[in-house]
Amino acid sequence: MHSVLIVGCGSIGERHLRCFQNTGRAAVAGCDPNDSLRKTMERTYGVETFADFTTALASGGEAVVICTPPPLHVPMAMAALEAGKHVLIEKPLAVDLTEVPALLAAHKASSRQVAVAYVQHVYPYLRAARDFLHGGELGDIKHVTFAGGSHFPSGRPAHTAHYSQTYYARRETGGGVIQDAITHTANFVESVIGPTESLFCDCAHQVLPRVEIEDTVNITARHSDILVSYALNQFQAPEDGTLHFHTATGSVKIEYHRQRWGIFRLRGNDWEWHDDAVPHRDSHFEAQAHAWLDAIEGKPSHICSLEAAVQTLRFNQAALVSADTGRRVVLDDLASLPTP
Repeated sequence: MHSVLIVGCGSIGERHLRCFQNTGRAAVAGCDPNDSLRKTMERTYGVETFADFTTALASGGEAVVICTPPPLHVPMAMAALEAGKHVLIEKPLAVDLTEVPALLAAHKASSRQVAVAYVQHVYPYLRAARDFLHGGELGDIKHVTFAGGSHFPSGRPAHTAHYSQTYYARRETGGGVIQDAITHTANFVESVIGPTESLFCDCAHQVLPRVEIEDTVNITARHSDILVSYALNQFQAPEDGTLHFHTATGSVKIEYHRQRWGIFRLRGNDWEWHDDAVPHRDSHFEAQAHAWLDAIEGKPSHICSLEAAVQTLRFNQAALVSADTGRRVVLDDLASLPTP
């Protein structure tokens, strides 16, 4: 039985706490300075909780899941590594690229596992589609498109703070559609076709009340000779998303809202669908928890690596710089550009 400390018991922290508990492989504890949240975790899940992170680290345990606002991710991960813990960090990895080298060095010097909770890495239909595309049956991917969205306020538990009072309201705390939402899709797309080389981003606050941060984004990107486009908002009524990968001999379509993927071959008559649905949203997070515990045990794991998450952080930062400057950004030039 593993011992796992969940740091930050808001919406995503509670989900991690519940899903690690549901694996049957972990004894879970919580940590949050908010008295009300701690009492809710204790009452609902029967777990021990701590108000202070330092005290929680010193209490024992082998692994830490960091679910605090993104500016705290790297400092807390560094402290956890120093305390000898394995670390799983919620996305995005950080809001400042300058913090990353120290974390990479600390990870390299440790014997601990460090990963980032880009949960789409464990979605069965995404893994199956990626495996098929990597198999090369359809040839080289030349064009990728994504369009989707959801009603962000509807996805928050009633007992958690209004999104306008959380990290989401400000860019510097990891808020907005770029760092909160499209980052998931970019991370998955990069796992299929490799790192983004350049991008142009246009974004705006369109609808969500009580915030001014962008809730809508359009991005065009290049991965070598592959053209990519992303369109996403966080206010539309339906929760849906469709991702296409096109080659000269066929296409792969992923429908997030139907949890399926399909193949349409050149001169074919219809889509060949493959359904890999799971019963509820927690199923993905339970799969991620199992994957993280597998990594700790030295087993093969479908968890997102720290290095992949660093690349996606570069994508996030490039998108923000592009939105601010109105021009295309080459990701390798980020070090010479002003911080967004």
